[in-house]
Amino acid sequence: MGGRKRKHSEAEAAAPVKKDEAAPERPKRTLLGWKDKVGEEKESDSKTTFRNKEKVLVTCSRRISYRYRHLMMNVVSLLPHCKKDNKVESKESKGATLNELVELKSCSSCMFFECRKQKDLYLWMAKCPNGPSVKFLVNAVHTMEELKLTGNHLKGSRPILTFSNNFDKPHWKLLKEIIMQIFGVPKDHRKSKPYHDHVFVFSIVDDHIWFRNYQISAPHSEMDKVDRGGLDKMTLVEVGPRFCLNPIKIFGGSFGGPTLYENPFYISPNQIRALEKRQKAGKYAKKVKAKKRRKLHELSNPLEPDEFADMWKNE
Repeated sequence: MGGRKRKHSEAEAAAPVKKDEAAPERPKRTLLGWKDKVGEEKESDSKTTFRNKEKVLVTCSRRISYRYRHLMMNVVSLLPHCKKDNKVESKESKGATLNELVELKSCSSCMFFECRKQKDLYLWMAKCPNGPSVKFLVNAVHTMEELKLTGNHLKGSRPILTFSNNFDKPHWKLLKEIIMQIFGVPKDHRKSKPYHDHVFVFSIVDDHIWFRNYQISAPHSEMDKVDRGGLDKMTLVEVGPRFCLNPIKIFGGSFGGPTLYENPFYISPNQIRALEKRQKAGKYAKKVKAKKRRKLHELSNPLEPDEFADMWKNE
C-alpha cells in the first residue's frame, strides 16, 4: 500500500500543471520591494512625454571688468537651469577648452562673456559640441544694481519669452531659436518654480537685439482679483538688467567653424576708437596749420614803425 501511494504522488508531480489564463501574474520581489511587472509596463507606456534637459554653462574670461561681471551674475540669477564655472583664458584655444568644460558639466549650451582691453564685451552663445554658435558685441549695459527699478520677481520662476515681429529673415530665425533654447527654462526643472511672473522681451531695432526683463504685476486689492484671461488689469514693471546685442558672425560649429552669416554693418570698437583718434589728430593739425598761416601773414604784412617806441629808452 505504501508503494502504491508513493507511485501515485510521483505521477501527480510529473503531470503538467495547467495555469489559469485569467489569473494575474504573480508579482516578483526586487531590491526595492514587491513590484507588479504588468502594471509597471503600463505606466511606462503611458508616460512617454518629452522632457527638456537643457543646461547652460555660464562663464567669462579673465581680467573682466566689475561692471560686466555684475551683468553676468544678473544673467545667472535669471536662469535657474544654468551652471557657473571659473574664468577661462581667452586665447586661440578657448573653443576646445569651453567644449571640454561643457562636457564635464554635462551641459548642452554655453554663454561665454569675453572682455577685451577691459572696455569691450563680447558674448558667445553656442550649442555644444556640434554648434551652431553666434558672437555678439554687447552695448548699452545697465545692471540691476545701476537701474534700481521698482520691479521684482521671485528667483527661479520661469520666464515668458516674447519676440518682436521682425524676426523673419533666416539669420534672425536662427538667432531666435538659439535664444529660445538658452533662455527658456525647462518645465519641471528642480530649481525652477512652476509658474510665470516675469517676461523676457527680445526686440530688433537698428539691426540690434535689445533685451528687457519685466515683472508681471497684478492689482494687490482682494476686490480686484485677476481671472484667467484678464490681461487688461495686469501691468509690466521693468526689473532689469538691460543690454543690447549686436550680432557679428554666426558659425556652423561650436566656437568656430564655417561662417554662416556675417553682419555687413558691423564696425569693431577698435576702428571706432581709431577714427576718433584721427579726428582729434586732425583738429590738432588744423591748429598747427593756422599758426603757420598766421606767421606767414605777419611776415608778408609787417607793421609800420612806431614813432614813440624809443622815447623812454634814454631815461
